[in-house]
Amino acid sequence: MGKTLAGKVALVTGGSRGLGAAIAKRLAHDGAAVALTYTSSPQKADEVVLAIEAAGGKALAIRADSADVEAVKHAVAETVNTLGRLDILVNNAGVLAVALIDQFSMDEFDRLVAVNIKGVFVATQEAIRHMGEGGRIIMIGSVSSDSTAFAGTSVYALTKGAIASFTRGLARDLAPRGITVNNIQPGPIETDMNPAEGNFADGLKKIIALGRYGQSDEVAGLVSYLASPEAAFVTGANLKIDGGFTA
Repeated sequence: MGKTLAGKVALVTGGSRGLGAAIAKRLAHDGAAVALTYTSSPQKADEVVLAIEAAGGKALAIRADSADVEAVKHAVAETVNTLGRLDILVNNAGVLAVALIDQFSMDEFDRLVAVNIKGVFVATQEAIRHMGEGGRIIMIGSVSSDSTAFAGTSVYALTKGAIASFTRGLARDLAPRGITVNNIQPGPIETDMNPAEGNFADGLKKIIALGRYGQSDEVAGLVSYLASPEAAFVTGANLKIDGGFTA
């Protein structure tokens, strides 16, 4: 099969590990040159770059905290300056804090809003300055924007609900320019920070229709589809990939 993303350049925020790393590797596998940002895991970021290069791809790691407006702007600029263009933005970087609302600190609130909302806004605003017809904005949201399985996730759900609404509005704003905007809403996905085994996971799996956690590669496959020419008529969509968690 041909490389469906050959000649394209992608930027994946928070791409040094977990879901972001899987997305970066999949986009590279499908032919895109990939830039990825990281905050505190330079070794992990380098490992992703080396893996992509070892498979014959092209990759670039950029240190950029998504809560830092200037750092995000610099990451977009460096992607374009180094890789020559920007066709695909995957807003993957995100943070989670869990606490009941009367125990939620203002520092935690500000951090979630800064990364999960403001960082997405800045990255998107900067990216579209360089995108033309066929550009792709792909958000990594959460099923929490529609359904929460346990207490303490109200603020996280607030930020992901904002992304779902932002996606719909942006789809209208950018459609005349031929740029699509979609939001992937994963349910429980197995990562180093969210293991699929243990008491918490065992309880959660009981309410997942398929009875298991999802894999990062499964989400990455959906990202690749939305980034491809095949998804040219998909925009403004909030797409769940949750194994029936919210069914």
